[in-house]
Amino acid sequence: MSLGASTPAARLKKPSWKDPRLLVGLLLVLASIASVAAVVGNADQTTEVYAARETLAVGQPVTGDAVVKVRVRLGDLEPTYFTAAQALPEHQVAVRMVGKGELVARSSLGRVDALDRKPAGLNIEDALPKEVVVGSRVDVWVSLPDAKNGYAEPQLLLPGAEVAALAPGSTALGATKATALHVLVSDAQMPKLLGALANKAKVAVVWNPAGGK
Repeated sequence: MSLGASTPAARLKKPSWKDPRLLVGLLLVLASIASVAAVVGNADQTTEVYAARETLAVGQPVTGDAVVKVRVRLGDLEPTYFTAAQALPEHQVAVRMVGKGELVARSSLGRVDALDRKPAGLNIEDALPKEVVVGSRVDVWVSLPDAKNGYAEPQLLLPGAEVAALAPGSTALGATKATALHVLVSDAQMPKLLGALANKAKVAVVWNPAGGK
C-alpha cells in the first residue's frame, strides 16, 4: 500500500428506536425520574394541625385565638390530632394542660362536664422551689390550728397535685412575697381542702419529682 493512499473513514450509524441499548437507557432515565419524584413527594407529606399559642390551662376555653397552625409529619398518628382542614369543635375546654407549642390532641379537649379536676387557689407564703412550675406536681400539706394557739402536726392532704397556675400573691399587709398557686383537685378531694382552708389551716407545698405516681 502506498503512503499516499487513504482509507475512507467509517461512518457512524444513526441509532434506531429499535436499538435495545437505546431502549434500556431510556427506561433507566424514566426510572430515575420516578424515584426522585417519589422521594420529593414523600418528603412533602405533611399535615397542617393546631398547636397551642400559649399554655392552655385545664378548664380554659379553646377557640381559634388560642391556637396556631403548623405543618408536621404525623403519619399514622394523624387521626389523634385536630387538623386545620376542620374547625375546632365549639364549647371545648382543655381537660389537661397543653404546653405552649404543643400539638392539640383530640384527647386534650372536651366539654366542661368532662373535667374530673378543678383548679383551687392556695396562698403560699413560703418560697417555692424553682422546679414548681405550671404542669409540675406538688404535695399539699395542711396544719390545722390547735387549742394552744399553735398548729397541729402537718398532714398530707393532696399528694401529687398538678400545678395549674401560679402568680405573685399578696400577704395580709399587701406585700407581694406570697405566691398564688392553683392546683387541680378532684371532686372527692375538694371538701377536705375547702374545710382546711375554712379553718385557717396553714398550707405548705412540696415539689414532688415523682409526679402523679
